[in-house]
Amino acid sequence: MLQVANPIYDIVFKYLMEDERVAKTILSALLQKEVVEVEQRRNEYANSNRDGLSIFRIDFGAKVRDEDGSLKLILIELQKTWLETETLRFRQYLATHYANAENIYKNDRHGYAIPMVTVYLLGHKVGQIEEPILYVKRKSYDYEGREVTKGIPDPFVDSLTHDSIIVQIPRLHGQVNNRLEEVLNVFDQERRDVNHQTLTIDETLYAEDSDVMYILRRLKEAASDSKLRHDMNVEDEYFSAIEHRDTEILMRDKQLAEQKTQLDEQKTQLDEQKTQLDEQKTQLKASVRLMLSNNIPAEVIAQTLGLNKEEVEAFLACE
Repeated sequence: MLQVANPIYDIVFKYLMEDERVAKTILSALLQKEVVEVEQRRNEYANSNRDGLSIFRIDFGAKVRDEDGSLKLILIELQKTWLETETLRFRQYLATHYANAENIYKNDRHGYAIPMVTVYLLGHKVGQIEEPILYVKRKSYDYEGREVTKGIPDPFVDSLTHDSIIVQIPRLHGQVNNRLEEVLNVFDQERRDVNHQTLTIDETLYAEDSDVMYILRRLKEAASDSKLRHDMNVEDEYFSAIEHRDTEILMRDKQLAEQKTQLDEQKTQLDEQKTQLDEQKTQLKASVRLMLSNNIPAEVIAQTLGLNKEEVEAFLACE
């Protein structure tokens, strides 16, 4: 059994993906294509501000080999989070790619953007989707709903749309049905030790896979690195503070919801009381009108209906 650093931690994940061989192995498995070359791109947005930030992002430029053997340059935006984070933040990071002039083909007079794939490594589940890995791919259709294939792919279309890969880490559960799940098993949180900073993995399961063994060795190095362990402690404190804050927010929202429910109930009761009073008033008006039509004096009407003289006179004024 091998004890390795938990790659769900930002600092460990960064240390892992900085290694070119590891990046090629993981990205090739995700894309289901051979990544021939990969370069981590300058990224001013990942971890630049830890206050309220629960997403860690790394951008790559990669040359991949297509089915026909040709090489294609693509951008890969890889975002990892272990908290349930609002999708708006993912969208905000995605927008930085479209706004970045460096993501335009240098020699392209049309200014087409380099095709992009977004990868989301989630430390939480997404709704009722049970598949641990979800591929969201683009297709083009005409007005009648027929798929358009002639002229596709097209650089203009590729500049404006992109494919996505969503990985639900909690749904991996040690299952290995394909190459990607075999590689991603190093993220399986079912293997966490008591302190969550390390995983215990049976390395004999990967004895025949030199690439995964290389990943495990790098994670083992991270587990013995005092600087990385210190940074993991900092992350624990940071996310503990976030969870505490979120718990307080949830409790506050619950109290506000309960107060709103009480106010709504009180308003309903007041509306019902007002309705009853309006009905009583309508009945009194009808009684006064009937008695007046029979020439009954106002004093007798007041005494009979339990009203005072002013109230009867008010009814008379309305007639």
